Amino acid sequence: MLTLGTLVGKEELELAFAGGVDAARYEALGVIGLTALTVSQLLEGEPQRRLDAGCLVLVTGLQFRARGRAEVALETLMEQLALDQCAGLVVSMTSGAHQPLPQAVRDLSHALSVPVLVTTAPLREWAKTRHRLQESRLAGAERRASQLTTLVQQVPSELADPRAMQRIADWLARALHVQVLVSDPHRVLAVSPATAAEALAPAIIHSSLDGTVSGRPSGPHTRLISLGPARGAGTVLAVARGSAPFDDAEIRLLGHAAKLLGLLDQARREYRAAAETSRAARRAAVELLLDGEVDKARRVLAAQAPGLLDADTVRVFVVDIPCTHRDVAVRRCEVATEGRALVIADPRADRRIIVVQPVRPGRADDGVGADLTRLVAALGAEASVGGSGIYSMSLLADALREASAAQGFALLQPDAAALAAPNTDLISLLPPRDAQLWARNLLDPLMRHDSQWEQMRETLSMALAHPYTVAARRLNLHRNTVTRRVARAAEALRVDFASVADRIAVGLALELVTHREPPAQSLTPGSLSLTLHSLLASPQVTAWADTLLRSARSDRRDLLNTATVWLTHDAHLEAAARALGLSEATVRSHLRALEAHMSRDLGTLSGQRDLQFALHVATGRLDIAESRGVLCPAT
Repeated sequence: MLTLGTLVGKEELELAFAGGVDAARYEALGVIGLTALTVSQLLEGEPQRRLDAGCLVLVTGLQFRARGRAEVALETLMEQLALDQCAGLVVSMTSGAHQPLPQAVRDLSHALSVPVLVTTAPLREWAKTRHRLQESRLAGAERRASQLTTLVQQVPSELADPRAMQRIADWLARALHVQVLVSDPHRVLAVSPATAAEALAPAIIHSSLDGTVSGRPSGPHTRLISLGPARGAGTVLAVARGSAPFDDAEIRLLGHAAKLLGLLDQARREYRAAAETSRAARRAAVELLLDGEVDKARRVLAAQAPGLLDADTVRVFVVDIPCTHRDVAVRRCEVATEGRALVIADPRADRRIIVVQPVRPGRADDGVGADLTRLVAALGAEASVGGSGIYSMSLLADALREASAAQGFALLQPDAAALAAPNTDLISLLPPRDAQLWARNLLDPLMRHDSQWEQMRETLSMALAHPYTVAARRLNLHRNTVTRRVARAAEALRVDFASVADRIAVGLALELVTHREPPAQSLTPGSLSLTLHSLLASPQVTAWADTLLRSARSDRRDLLNTATVWLTHDAHLEAAARALGLSEATVRSHLRALEAHMSRDLGTLSGQRDLQFALHVATGRLDIAESRGVLCPAT
């Protein structure tokens, strides 16, 4: 854009500031056009229309001998120039003539801040200048239109796109040759180039200390624009350059960019608030599931993920990742498992991500485990994933413990993954029909009355998996109530829940009736002959047991003997140590080593169950309980 200083510097225009006018004050004023008026037009009251802001008005044929009417008309014109924000007034004079401007005009120029210049150039030179100004204005309009088009193209298809602000900042830096910084009170949101943050930080800090953000320059060629609806609030766009001040067109372009950035910032905040609300609900749902509050968890998540928790069974995966990368990993897990699982950052461990996959009948392999394994491989060498088998939804805490143990085992695997795939999950290997009939035969005394069964099933599942005090808290019952119900169940089933074998047998039966649909065939005299021993007597279960114990057998310590004695003494450490002639610490270290080899948590009923059945099948050294309190000896 041409300026008054540029025009004064053109010799052919013979242009100069009038005497008494502060030239330095006005040299940088931009000129976008030229309007020519004769003295006759001026005396007739022209111009009668509004003049364009930034235009220069050239008055020709002015005779200062006729001071009265001409001087009044000139003063009126200057007032209009001030109102219309014109660049200035140029008076054409005869070359060599001594025609000083009236003092009143010079005084008015100073009062209205309208510069007055004089020229002795012929009108044809000013005609050329007018043409150049028109071309410059047209080129500027085309450039601004192109800039606005390009700016709009930076707007993403999704306003919450985290890269959108950076794209606009990069474009502004290129288009205006400036340094750009977009920041809120807590973080830098976009910067271009990378050194701009250091250069613009003092201006932003100064505005923060003042408590205001002004659209006016806060330093040489620096502008701060608030992106919030109120000045001084929230996010700020800061731009600076050292070459030249910003002209009006550039300031307007910055205003448009600030509006777009403000929309992106608003969308970013709303998206983050919605995402945090969603994550809070998911965290709350998982915490309720861990406490056995399945119905409450379903209600919490009903609006955000309708039907996701309707399943009765569940698998859990634990992803371990350095805490510095966990937020990114959580988002990637959410994308990889969208609609199929709950993903939360574990509040109790800063490296851990919990993935809860509800399992519907016939859809045990929903691809979640495979997707997480691929994701862990992409996350790098420090990531690992462990998975549980299929559990009742109310036993999510047990599934989590198994998944955590599996994740520790995953660190030793080439692909950093240890998943309880269907072919390594015991329940999936049992013959479905026979397993259901056996379980229902065992639990028949409790299942004869629906009201009693619903009450007993929920209480027993929790009480067998946890101490009675914990089970009572999770069931929202008194401990004595839990104790009475368990005692009645033991009496009806003719079992002793102090015995690990009996606890395992009843726990397995409860899992089976929860996992499977009722068999088409009802209980018959023939079905009563089904035994737990017969259920485990299959090549698939034998292969499963051998696989589960293979790593432990290679240990130089006799871990399987320790485990057999420990289970024989109902998982009592002191009694097992006495029988083995070892210290309690040694027995404990053997069991911990066995957990690592098997990828099972022996503190849970499911871990003890897998160990007992594997030892029974693979070594023949451990008896298992049968229904009605009868032991099935190993063969």
